[in-house]
Amino acid sequence: MLLVTGGAGFIGSNLVGALAERGYESIAVCDRFGEGDKWRNLAKHPIAAVIEPEDLLDWLTENGSSVSTIFHMGASSSTVETDVDFILHNNFTLSQRLWYWCAENDVRLIYASSAATYGDGSKGFDDDPDPAALSALRPLNPYGWSKNLFDQTAVRLADQGAAPPQWAGLKFFNVYGPNEYHKGGQRSVAHQLFEQIRDQGRVKLFKSHHPDYEDGGQKRDFVYVGDCVEVMLWLYDNAGVSGLFNCGTGAARSFKDLAEATFAALEVAPAIDYIDTPEHIRRHYQYFTQAKMERLRAAGYDRPATSLEDGVAAYVRGYLSTDDPYR
Repeated sequence: MLLVTGGAGFIGSNLVGALAERGYESIAVCDRFGEGDKWRNLAKHPIAAVIEPEDLLDWLTENGSSVSTIFHMGASSSTVETDVDFILHNNFTLSQRLWYWCAENDVRLIYASSAATYGDGSKGFDDDPDPAALSALRPLNPYGWSKNLFDQTAVRLADQGAAPPQWAGLKFFNVYGPNEYHKGGQRSVAHQLFEQIRDQGRVKLFKSHHPDYEDGGQKRDFVYVGDCVEVMLWLYDNAGVSGLFNCGTGAARSFKDLAEATFAALEVAPAIDYIDTPEHIRRHYQYFTQAKMERLRAAGYDRPATSLEDGVAAYVRGYLSTDDPYR
């Protein structure tokens, strides 16, 4: 059996869908659904068990002998969450417990880290697993801090020989794609731009307040969710690969590029308005992110990244513009 925590979430549900397409019928999901449409993220796929997060460790005690791999995608992923105790419990303490359980029970663990661990990017975007390099990172919010804490713990325990038979932490960059609709204000900019074009025929982007960047020229490593899933499937197929790895494209693109790709996918002429970046976020605003992908490539992963234009077209035409946008 395969277990996907956060399996009803954005990246997790895309992974569940890909595993189901491979023919895996024994997939357990740990997640909360609430009262909205999050359940639709899984409605097309066979699920062997649904576990509430607070019951996970008890469920593993009873059913763990049948679990071979845990994909730990579950987390408090909001970068604006202010309850630090809540974040630490979900992102650090529970992850530690899963690590110890996997190590004791010889179960593989592939988990979600985040590019938020890099903070403002002043230390670069190198997925260097050296403890000193990880300790030098300065995340800008409790979410990024919690992820970096666990990355440090994973590396330390692995160095001590107290690791699962395979472990891999993936530092996801700016992911976009289907099944993110429940995320509210944390949805990708691609989805938000689509809605602006659909509703108004034009979009708003932030002006630049940095002399090295034009308006809309701020850059991110935008990665299609399908690429993230392919990396996880490759890790699953290559049980001898462990470590911390960036998960992006390795190519920074501007918000203007993203907007123009969205207009093109909708076959609408570009119409962009530039507005001032709010004062309260200017001080810590990131103008550039770009994943260094050499470590993952050196480990053997050779699938090319989906281009921004192809990824946005697939998202807009295959999902957002349809009557059923779920994967």
